[in-house]
Amino acid sequence: MSSALSRRVVLQSLAGLGLLAFGTAACSSSASRGSGPADGISSATAVADSAGGRVFGAEWESHARAFMSWPASVNIWGDQLGGVRADIARLAKAVAGYEPVVMFARPEQADDAQAAVGDGVEVVPLAVDDLWARDTVPVFVHDDGTLKGVDFNFNGWGEKQKEHGNDSALAAALLSRYRIPRIETPVVAEGGAFETDGRGTLLVTESSVVNDNRNPGMSRDDIEAELMKALGVTKIIWLAGVKGKDITDAHVDCLARFVAPGVVVLDKPFPGAPADVWSEAAAQAKEVLSKATDADGNPLKIVEIQEPDPDRITGRGDAFVSSYINFFVANGAVFMPRFGDADADANAQRIMRDHFPGRDIVALQIDNIAAGGGGIHCSTHDQPGTPAQS
Repeated sequence: MSSALSRRVVLQSLAGLGLLAFGTAACSSSASRGSGPADGISSATAVADSAGGRVFGAEWESHARAFMSWPASVNIWGDQLGGVRADIARLAKAVAGYEPVVMFARPEQADDAQAAVGDGVEVVPLAVDDLWARDTVPVFVHDDGTLKGVDFNFNGWGEKQKEHGNDSALAAALLSRYRIPRIETPVVAEGGAFETDGRGTLLVTESSVVNDNRNPGMSRDDIEAELMKALGVTKIIWLAGVKGKDITDAHVDCLARFVAPGVVVLDKPFPGAPADVWSEAAAQAKEVLSKATDADGNPLKIVEIQEPDPDRITGRGDAFVSSYINFFVANGAVFMPRFGDADADANAQRIMRDHFPGRDIVALQIDNIAAGGGGIHCSTHDQPGTPAQS
């Protein structure tokens, strides 16, 4: 076993120390409150033209393609590598039925990756370390109509993963390959830390960015100003999250997501589950969101999605993520996990169907990915635009 710490290995280590609770949002966030107001609502509002017409679009807008990464190392996954590769291949083939998919793979693994994903997915030989494309691919914005990518200086989730050179270089390499202008920022973060309504509102957990393992010496106000500049957002709603209990320090994309302007779906712990830091984070998020307004000054509607019964799910593991919130909105479809609790699965699918009536709801079993501390959203990254005609 290599000495390199991976997302999978670190999660296992944290679980062994008793730091992870089963269930609520293992990729979600406690936290120090930073320097801002205690209610978590941004005190600053930037004028719309301060970022030069920059727009961070919503995930439900049109995609040119989806990016994914092929799991590279047995040192990370051990005997689960085959299973997680099967999950990633199944997900890639499913998404490719709705929009183009580019799978990055180490050059020496590209042929095997292509054989696994089939001809419907484009495999691009480009060195990666693991599958978490949401965090390592640049965050795309439009700047006066021009597509650009923000490179958030990926550092292995606060240097918890020490040997992460390929993924740290992926954002710049991708932008160069596709000739997309690069936006630099002093903020260190990951794509899974940000959720937007496409109209200037951003959801962020403090624990994942106001953290010395990523942004030492920067206050919440400092980071907020930089995020507004880099992403063009005008309103940030800060959720506390959970520091130090999972490798991401609790990304928002397992906790709260927009499904429409003014509508947020929120993770809800399974009834009767013991109170823990994750259920406290969900309760804190609900309180903040219930008092918040979006960038247009409108109150938010909160729709809770209950987690499955931990005794009925098919997946196992101390790091297993059983949140339905980690879904991916593709062109014409919403991809979400299926955990094996038939009632909870059906309820989550119904809620997604209600909010995305024009899209297919595609539920996939991803037990191997979830056992590694992530989900479907963590494994995909959308590029805005119109798919090229083949």
